[in-house]
Amino acid sequence: MWTVPKPKYRRGSCDEGEIAVNIGGVRVELFGDVLNRYPESRLAELLNCSTQDHEVISSLCDDFDPGRKEFYFDRDPDAFKCIIDVYYFDEIHIKPGICPICFIKEMEFWKIDQCVLDECCKSYLSEKEEELTEIANKVKVILEDLEVDRCITRTQRCQRFLWRLMEKPGSSLPARVIAIISFLSVLVSALVMCIGTIPELQVKNADDKLVEHPTLEGIDTACMLWFTAEYLLRLASSPNKLHFTLSFMNVIDFLAIMPFYVVLTLTSLGTASMMELANVQQAVQALRIMRIARIFKLARHSSGLQTLTYALKSSLKELGLLLMYMGVGIFVFSALAYTMEQSHPETLFSSIPQSFWWAIITMTTVGYGDIYPKTTLGRCNAAVSFLCGVIAIALPIHPIINNFVVVYNKQKVLETAAKHEVELMELKNGRGVRRKSSN
Repeated sequence: MWTVPKPKYRRGSCDEGEIAVNIGGVRVELFGDVLNRYPESRLAELLNCSTQDHEVISSLCDDFDPGRKEFYFDRDPDAFKCIIDVYYFDEIHIKPGICPICFIKEMEFWKIDQCVLDECCKSYLSEKEEELTEIANKVKVILEDLEVDRCITRTQRCQRFLWRLMEKPGSSLPARVIAIISFLSVLVSALVMCIGTIPELQVKNADDKLVEHPTLEGIDTACMLWFTAEYLLRLASSPNKLHFTLSFMNVIDFLAIMPFYVVLTLTSLGTASMMELANVQQAVQALRIMRIARIFKLARHSSGLQTLTYALKSSLKELGLLLMYMGVGIFVFSALAYTMEQSHPETLFSSIPQSFWWAIITMTTVGYGDIYPKTTLGRCNAAVSFLCGVIAIALPIHPIINNFVVVYNKQKVLETAAKHEVELMELKNGRGVRRKSSN
């Protein structure tokens, strides 16, 4: 509901106590008592200033028609229609289709504080500011890649060239080849680790125990040497060694490399009596299992896996709700199953903690069949737990998929915007060089 008179969108002379403004060809008549609700705004200053003071008027507007008492502004009329709402409703809502960053500049021009923005618009504005920050960071990275030849010393140029070679697959053909080799090395290493566990492909050692085939071991060693060289080169060329070492992906790289050298040290330098210890053998076996961390190195070469990681990170609330629903359901249905199955002489539910396993495999629709109810009430409980599990798993799927689509599209838009920004900067620099040469 309008609590004060609406602005007039018409032509002609304005009445006493009114002010006429022309915003990009759209003429609006505003009431003075309405504008004075925000006396520090530009429109209130125009209303209260004398029409004879042309210097003040020219500083507040682009042009002025004394005959019609009309002020002209070369501004966006759509944005202005949103801004005048503050005089009537004490809040501003950004309409769809208007750039929030440009709208903030319009508010600054009309001298309206940002605190009058609606809460939904403030959150939308913060999201856009974060996107601009990410674009600026991407542009900064691209510009740093383009300024290799501007480094001061030869050592810095070599370091920057090596960094681009190891970290920027799109910078050159050799960098792309290295990225492909790294990707294939990860796949080959994972394949060798799996094939090495097949008994038919294993050989017996001096103690008549099955061990990995020497050929497969040699391939795995070659892959590990490549991973080690790659990690050391990236560490040597990194501009920030501490940030590089503590980075999540680099920690994974280190954990994928470290077990190989620990096992090599224990098997090569350890004595026979030491290797016979059960604890040492278990440690060696555990370190060998840690080789599965190599598969996470694929995320370095796959933008899709990185996007999936970001999507899951943004869906932590939905995943938390899923775990909470499943946890409550598992506890309730396992307790009911234990109680209902106690009357059967051959019950498989010996305790509530053991029933947790049955509830988990039932609610997740796995159903191994190793434990199952035998009474009628127990089977009814199993049917209800199955349906509840399906519903609980299906509910958060849609928000998670939406988050993945949003994150994926956002990454694409940011990359495109960063490239366009760099192209515009190069175009401006080219024009500046041509102007200097013409002068």
